[in-house]
Formats: sequence, C-alpha cells, structure tokens
Amino acid sequence: MGTGASKSTEEGGSQGMGEEERNQAGGQLYVSLKMENYKRKGDLIPHVYGSVPLVGSWDSSKALSMERESASLWELSFVVPPNHETLDFKFLLKPKHSNVPCIVEEGPNRQLIGGTLQGDARLALFRLNADEVLEYRVLIQADRVSPFDLAASWRAYQENLRPSAVRGIPDVSINSAPEMNAAENGSSASLELDLEHYVVPAPTTSANSGFFYAANNTETPRSLTLAGVFSNMDGSGNVLHPSKDGSVSADRPATIKELEVIVPDSSRIYSGSGVVESKSVGTFSPSQKQDSHRGLLVDRGVGSPRLVKSASASTFTVDLRMDTETKNSMPAAAGAVAAAAVADQMLGPKEDRHLAIVLVGLPARGKTFTAAKLTRYLRWLGHDTKHFNVGKYRRLKHGANQSADFFRADNPEGMEARNEVAALAMEDMISWMQEGGQVGIFDATNSSRKRRNMLMKMAEGKCKIIFLESLCNDERIIERNIRLKIQQSPDYAEQPDFEAGLQDFKDRLANYEKVYETVEEGSYIKMIDMASGHGGQIQVNNISGYLPGRIVFFLVNTHLTPRPILLTRHGESKDNVRGRIGGDTALSDAGEIYAKKLTNFIEKRLKSERAASIWTSTLQRTILTASPIVGFPKIQWRALDEINAGVCDGMTYEEIKKNMPEEYDRARKKDKLRYRYPRGESYLDVIQRLEPVIIELERQRAPVVVISHQAVLRALYAYFADRPLKEIPHIEVPLHTIIEIQMGVTGVQEKRYKLMD
Repeated sequence: MGTGASKSTEEGGSQGMGEEERNQAGGQLYVSLKMENYKRKGDLIPHVYGSVPLVGSWDSSKALSMERESASLWELSFVVPPNHETLDFKFLLKPKHSNVPCIVEEGPNRQLIGGTLQGDARLALFRLNADEVLEYRVLIQADRVSPFDLAASWRAYQENLRPSAVRGIPDVSINSAPEMNAAENGSSASLELDLEHYVVPAPTTSANSGFFYAANNTETPRSLTLAGVFSNMDGSGNVLHPSKDGSVSADRPATIKELEVIVPDSSRIYSGSGVVESKSVGTFSPSQKQDSHRGLLVDRGVGSPRLVKSASASTFTVDLRMDTETKNSMPAAAGAVAAAAVADQMLGPKEDRHLAIVLVGLPARGKTFTAAKLTRYLRWLGHDTKHFNVGKYRRLKHGANQSADFFRADNPEGMEARNEVAALAMEDMISWMQEGGQVGIFDATNSSRKRRNMLMKMAEGKCKIIFLESLCNDERIIERNIRLKIQQSPDYAEQPDFEAGLQDFKDRLANYEKVYETVEEGSYIKMIDMASGHGGQIQVNNISGYLPGRIVFFLVNTHLTPRPILLTRHGESKDNVRGRIGGDTALSDAGEIYAKKLTNFIEKRLKSERAASIWTSTLQRTILTASPIVGFPKIQWRALDEINAGVCDGMTYEEIKKNMPEEYDRARKKDKLRYRYPRGESYLDVIQRLEPVIIELERQRAPVVVISHQAVLRALYAYFADRPLKEIPHIEVPLHTIIEIQMGVTGVQEKRYKLMD
C-alpha cells in the first residue's frame, strides 16, 4: 500500500532510497515483514522482537506474533516515523501462548534505517537441533504512506496485537453443538417472555405493515389523469370529475365516450419476427432436494439459466448507434448489470432496448403479486421499471362496481370498454419507455390471442414483448387467492355480503375460462404450478439476452411460502465505540450482551422453526454475535461483508474529512449511492454482490436470520421494502435492533424489535 515511494528487499542485497527522495516523500513508513516456509514445525509460530520503535525490548516473552496470511506465509505490519532511529530486530519461533521452546534466528541483528534494510538480505535460519535447520524466506517492504492511508495501517497493526479469533474460516460451516449454556447467558442478557414488549414503530416509509392490494401500488394512469378523470381514493369505486370552477364532483361513473382512444384492429394477425410456430421450449423445475438440506447450502450461481431459443427465431441485427434514448435507459447499476445492459442495447434491435413483460392468466392466479415482486427485483438491480395494472385503469374509467356480466365475452360493450383501457395502459407504458423507461410490467388477464395480437401490434418497433403466463391447477391455492381477492380488491370494497362477492367473482372467473387461450405465440415464459414452491415448472420459448435471462432465473427461485426473514446488525464492536469505519475488531462489552440477548430472542421467536438457518458475514464481529446461538446451521457469506472502505478502512469520518476533504465534502456527499471509496466499493457495488443473497433468500422456505453490517442491511432492506436506490445510503438500520420481514401471499410486512438502547 502507500501513495509514495516503495522499496522491497528479498534475498538479493540491499537497495537504498536516496536522502533527497526520502525527504520529498514525506508521510510515515508502513513496514511489512513477511516470512514464508512450507514446512511448519508443530505449533511454532514466527515472532519478531527488538528495539524501539518496534517492541522496545529484547525480552523474547514480549515478542510480537506474526499473523498467518496464507498456509505458508506469515506477516507483521507496523508504522514508524521516516526519521526513526536504527531499528534492530530479529525473528524467533515459539508457540503463540508460551515462551518454551523459543528458537532465535541465527546470525546478526537485522537493522532498518529510514526504510532501508542494512547489509545483505538473507534467509532466516532456525536451528531446531544439531542436525536440523529450518529455513524461512524473508521479505521486508517499506512504503511511505499519506496521512489518510496511515489510519488503515495503524488499524492493521493494532489488530495484530489482538488477532482475530475467526481467521481461516470457510465460506460455509455447520455448528449445531452447544457453545454456551443458559447459566452463562447472565441476567443482563435475559428477555421478557413476551417479545412484543420490544416492538418499536417501523419507519413510515418502510415495508408494508399491514395487508394491502398490490394493484393499488402500480403506476397511476396518466392518460386518464390528463383527460380529467381522477380516483376519489376512498374505495367507493366512484369517479371524481373536475368541474369548470375547479371543484370536483362524484355524481356518476365516467362513460366510454369521454375519451377518444384509437384501438388497433386486433383482427389483423400480428406476424412480427417474434412470433414462432415452433413448440421448442426449455423447461425448468425447481430442485426437489432442497428440503433435506435446508439452510446448509449456499447456491452462489448467479449466471443466467440455459435457455432454449426457438430455431425459427430471427437473427438479431447489429445496430451500434447509441442515441439519446439509449442513454436515458441505462440502468443505475454496477458491474455485470451495467455491462450486460450496454451489450443488449448495442447488439440488439432498437426495440429490444425496452422490454415489456405482459402478464397472461386467469384471475386469482397470482399475476399481480408476481408482477409486483418482479418490479421490485428489477428496480433494486437498477433497471428503471414500472408496473401498469389494467384493472386500475378500468376502475378509474368505468368504476369499481362492475358485476360479472361486464366480463362476459358476449357482452360487446364490456369487451370494448376492457380493450379500451388495455390500450390506454399500453399507450402509457410505451410513452414512458420512449421517455427513458426500460422495463414495463403490463398486468392484466390478456387471456385471448386476439387481445395479445392487439398489444403486439401496438408494441411493434417500440419495445420487445415477453409474455409471462401464470398457470395454476391447485384448487386449494385458487380458492385461497379468490378469498384474498374478495377481501382486498377495490372491486368488492362496497360489497357487504362476502358470499355474494365470492359468487360474483367465481362467475367472472367462469366467463374468462370459457374463452381462455394459452400462450403459444411470440416470446414467452410459462409458470406452471409454481405458487406453492413445491415442484412446478417454468417453460421458456424464444428467450435471449441478459435481462430476460435474469428474469427467468428470478422466477425459478421465487415462491409464496410464508416465512420470516430477520435482519440485524452485529453487536457493537470496538471500532463502533471508537467511531471507526470498517475493520475486523471483536465485540465490545455491550456487543457481547446483545449477542446473548439475540440468542434468547431467536430461541423464543424460532422455537418451532428447526429448519431455520443463521447467515453471517466472514468478519468476526458478525460471527461472534452469532456464536452463542445453538441448534441452527450457520452459514458465512463473503457477500455479506461490510462495504469495503478502501484506504479509509479504520478511519473516523472526522479523519476522512480532515485528510481527504475532496472525497468527503464533494464526491461522497454529492452522490453517496455511486461514491466509491478509493480502492474500495460503492453502494452499487454492494448491491451487485448481494444479488445471489437475494435469490437465495427468495428460494428459502424456512426462516433465515441475517447478521451483517449497516451498508449491506440497508441494501437488503431496500429490496424488501421497495425503496428507491437513491435512498439506500440513508436508510436507518440501528444497532441492537431486529427487523423482521414477513414474506407471504399478502406481500411484505415489517416489524421491528429493539433489544437494547
């Protein structure tokens, strides 16, 4: 490391730094001592001892232990002033916590003056007995560092005085053996019997705290808004009309003739290049073995699944012209996401730069729920995505109190009205795409080939359409969805008789079933019996490109099984107390108490959920927080490590502001989302590496406890709460607080528990 001059010496003689160069370099000296040997003897560990300013004592019992950097390499780093006095030191071998045996290297003392090793570089020779000599290759490197590099160097030195307790850990470890009995928990870590005692209010902009109807959160119909039609928002189903004097009346529902909408002639069969007759499809089945290994395996595969492209699909043409429309549609993403977006935009047809996911399926098949989840996922990845629900357009234009007769195929007025609002929604979506939007989710039944041909004709040359069909043959799931629909849909908000509403909806469903035509045209994805999360299939046809592949991969791993996901930061660390960012320090006293309280909480909250698992980062403060928890598999993800602060690692914000004013006051404050620490990461980088974690959380059917860090949990929480990317760096994730995310058929709900002040 270091921003100034550097010298390295290895077995070949001394190289010096000129006096003038030393004076100009300034800063401090960061010295790194390394020893390498592939034949370690027992528990003998390399140590260093010597004069000021390294140790200040030739007492071997006070020697500094070197830290293992790899299987054969040991390292010790420290900082000295550039004008330090002669540093005399030697290497020795001894056990880490004992002074016997102690074997000092042979030969004269080593001397370091002004960052320059005096004399010839040599191997470190240790005579174990009269016949055996152990050789270590020695590497000594001295770098001049700037003040803002110094803090990270000093942190590394301090940590060598108290090495991490969790070095050399694997990515995945299973630990179900008891580590602490109840008596060791202590009274300070005990919890009230009723966990509700610790519930605190969630932020007002958090994940939904109650039941909601997903269609209400979709895009507001601007065609109707611009035409002067507004929802009264009270669930009555009436339509408000602005009068000439600016007041609003709600005396009657809007009529079809209030808006002039040109609906394409759907009788003309669309014959674009995306329509294929081939039945060649790819079929994906979720793993049937996961239940027997629940929580034990981390699937890190983030590549797109293998998709079978129909042989009759046309070849893409190359268009390397990047216009302003392309620039506007670039995702706010990092790494592979951004690279793939560029490739798709440059190598695909112009209309492929915009993607329309058109839902297909009978009512009560989970289309709106799937559309909402997909919208949330794509937004979190950085793609500009909006959800357009045709039912919302219908309620605004024609009122919410439409009986089942309105949805009959032999009702010409109803058919015209429904096609009209579908065309309005499609026009709004295409207009939004032309303004820079990237992915539109078109949510409706679209149950006939005639309707789908109309949509493809409207999209021709403007966006690429992929049909997403949801098929369900499980009568229990269908019945559950129907009852949820009656409870939540604005269509039945004014129906006091639940059974009457239930019968009306079943009549509506029967009207759709009479004319339903499954998708066989164009590019499509079919989800068959995927709602239960057990079994099911996904079929794809004529699917290509990075983003469609990501969508298929996401859908393969998603399901509706209710389960909680608990998010919490590690207990307070010693660097938290000092106000330093990053690092890998142990827990403070308060942090150790929180680890015990968290253990008690999980024992109470998940006492009947023995298939649950505990996920941590690979940093010791999260692992130590999880260490008292017993009876659950523990999985360590490197993807859950804290944001890499680069050269600022180990510094306080005051030190960053003082030593790096340009970084702190301008770059970071201007755009905290995209700001990347020098030699470190940005929040967008964190999101990129968290995608496999999100996919695995979606795939899990049992509860998961995630013990991680502030920046990481901000990004994970933003996914579940559907928060905009720009808000992620400012989301509040306090210490010693548990955020419970409940996932299920009604969407995402949140509850917070504060175990300590």
